[in-house]
Amino acid sequence: MKVTSISAILVAFYSQLAVSSPTLFDALFQEAKNDLPPSFDHQDQEVISPWRLPADGNSRAESIFSGISTFGHFPYKQCFDADAGTPYDIAFVGAPFDTGTSYRPGARFGPSGIRQGSRRLNLCGGYNVPLDVNVFNSWAKVVDCGDIPVTSYDNTFAIHQIENGHKELLHRKPAHLSDKKGYSKYGNVLPRIITLGGDHTITLPLLRSINSAYGPISVIHFDSHLDTWKPKVFGGDKSSVASINHGTYFYHAAQEGLLANDTNIHAGIRTTLSGMSDYDNDGYCGFEIVEAREIDNIGTEGIIKRIHERVGKNPVYLSLDIDVLDPAFAPATGTPETGGWTTRELRKILRGLDGLKIVGADIVEVAPAYDTNAEQTALAAADALFEIMGIMVRNPVVVEDIDFRTIE
Repeated sequence: MKVTSISAILVAFYSQLAVSSPTLFDALFQEAKNDLPPSFDHQDQEVISPWRLPADGNSRAESIFSGISTFGHFPYKQCFDADAGTPYDIAFVGAPFDTGTSYRPGARFGPSGIRQGSRRLNLCGGYNVPLDVNVFNSWAKVVDCGDIPVTSYDNTFAIHQIENGHKELLHRKPAHLSDKKGYSKYGNVLPRIITLGGDHTITLPLLRSINSAYGPISVIHFDSHLDTWKPKVFGGDKSSVASINHGTYFYHAAQEGLLANDTNIHAGIRTTLSGMSDYDNDGYCGFEIVEAREIDNIGTEGIIKRIHERVGKNPVYLSLDIDVLDPAFAPATGTPETGGWTTRELRKILRGLDGLKIVGADIVEVAPAYDTNAEQTALAAADALFEIMGIMVRNPVVVEDIDFRTIE
């Protein structure tokens, strides 16, 4: 018989082996069988549910790379529609706007990119070791509200959409602590909104919304740029619409009385200027400056100390431009500047804000189109928010001293 394939040769060989030496064949087969792992018989196992994790029987067994893309796999709620009555303590919302940028566009895709980068945050439980807190298993009810509907054709209207959308989410009764005294104008506790940008223009409508609840607010601003330029200096002298962009929004915020006087601080600044007058204008807006290079002399602890001294005991709004990081760690941004901080340095500084009453936050200027294949910038943004969430959970925005571990 003519054999024309390897498989046929092997069949012929083992058939001949079995006939000529059945004892040898049986011995080889038994040895191979002994090396195999025992077969899994689900009938012999204690099965809780095919949809639950075996560790506790309560957590849903959903893979970190499956399911709809919400921040950290927190539950999605239609906060502007069907789920408007659902209470929460912390809510994520996207503001997909990037028509206020001066260099590279693409931050309108930031919300989806950041959510993608957050998929594995709760891997192995999500416990934050340095902060000693688990944001996925705490007193705070956290949801993802999706995105605020934002037009890409009319900047003025889009800014109103962002303000009104944020305001609608902010002025609601929280899931917890509604019986406590808070820092709002009316003395009540409000939920905290974390906004995913979007270019940095969105911070102006967000501060307008915050002002409706808290009045003038202290701001911690992580960025490589000042963003306090007068419109005539930063491309905004053509029209009232052009005057509001990602380099002038703090100037407008100061003009509108949204910022608490002399309790605001920039951290990570390293941009070029139009001249020394830029610093004068920055002082008018009520900001102190911590330049990126100062970390070489005072370290992360020195920067943390400067921030605490500046904002004091005031309620704080935190705005984080991802370009505070060096492009080596966050290349996917609209206006990258070399000489920035590392992700490790930024995360340590963020953890150092423990003790502050952060009433809201945003992260902006993530433009996924310029990212690496490893989603480096999206991961950095998600990890920064992981630290900010930890601070929020550890520090409820109530007037009295309260241990977050005792909240039910």
